[in-house]
Amino acid sequence: MEKTQQMLKEEVALAAVQALDDNALLGVGTGSTVDCFIDALAASGKRVRAAVASSNRSAERLSRHGIAVVELGQLDEPLSVYVDGADEIEPGLAMIKGGGAALTREKIVASASLGFICIVDESKLVDQLGAFPLPIEVIEMAIGPVSRALVVMGGRPVVRDGVITDNGHPVIDVHGLRIDDPLAWEDRLNALPGVVTNGVFARQKASLALVASQSGVRRLG
Repeated sequence: MEKTQQMLKEEVALAAVQALDDNALLGVGTGSTVDCFIDALAASGKRVRAAVASSNRSAERLSRHGIAVVELGQLDEPLSVYVDGADEIEPGLAMIKGGGAALTREKIVASASLGFICIVDESKLVDQLGAFPLPIEVIEMAIGPVSRALVVMGGRPVVRDGVITDNGHPVIDVHGLRIDDPLAWEDRLNALPGVVTNGVFARQKASLALVASQSGVRRLG
């Protein structure tokens, strides 16, 4: 029987739980695959010291399962590992993230972690980033100038309708970019005044990707 996408998400989520060290100080991302990871972690009985969540959605789900949630500012040490999905990931383990509009907090938590386990199904693995529209969180007053700059860069910016991040900002989704050098693109986009964060994760790329497929979960990195 062919596995459904939900089955693949559950399989890779379980693989991520099995990859965790006991008593980890955990960073937790956002999205449907991460929801599966949180559920699998709770069901496993594996002990974690505490978790830092990248969104209100994940914090609430962790708390419902009785997993202690702390703020990043309360800690005086790095997180053991960050676990999150991706909208796209390329062979060098750079990613596009932000489909769930939590990209800024995701990038902050990833940067505070000693490792990053990315959990995806094989549909998210690409040769080059850019087919998925690139999310950019912006200060509202900068939507116009940032959008014009993105057009000059070859993109087609569209403000995501009805979406405000947990930080109180709108998101621009940029269609049509060919992100051939993820690190250069990340830095170039972050240099635009008014950009809070862009969804290229190259400086905070994954240290390990777990990729679910019809033939099982494979490891990259």
